[in-house]
Amino acid sequence: MKCLRENKRNMNSKILIIGLIIFSLVAITGSYFFIVSGQKSQPQIASYSVSDKERPKAETKTTFFDLGKMKVSEDKSANFKIKNTGQKPLQLSNVSSSCNCTFGQVVINGKESELFGMHNVSDFAGEILPGKEAIVKVTYRPSIMPVYGTIEREVYVNTNDAENPKLVFKVKATVN
Repeated sequence: MKCLRENKRNMNSKILIIGLIIFSLVAITGSYFFIVSGQKSQPQIASYSVSDKERPKAETKTTFFDLGKMKVSEDKSANFKIKNTGQKPLQLSNVSSSCNCTFGQVVINGKESELFGMHNVSDFAGEILPGKEAIVKVTYRPSIMPVYGTIEREVYVNTNDAENPKLVFKVKATVN
């Protein structure tokens, strides 16, 4: 009788151990897929050199705009045009800003990207076909980080133009 109880206890222990192993494997596998599915994939950016005859070329007429006087409770924006004067698609990526109160947004063919700020991890990659244009909208919201007086803020946009790998768009305002 004692032998039967020991065998039963050993069998229960083995079942418990096997159950815990299976549960652990399922939990680890599930966690892995949960973590991987939440990660943003990095966009594929074509690379060119300055010596390439057929490459994208970013052209901007202006990279500075004075928003004028504004109240700390106001939001103001400026639009900057980027034209691809090259022969290959111009790719825009890694949009960010110099301050938490300033945001960049890219508009291509009427489609607006999300707003990108100082600490955004941007997985955005927009493409401007040869001869076409896009708009970079820079929005300044002084109420987020109130500063009074004359300020300058920037939005940064990476490109695959070998001559202009990083475009900087600057706004100036006088906050009352």
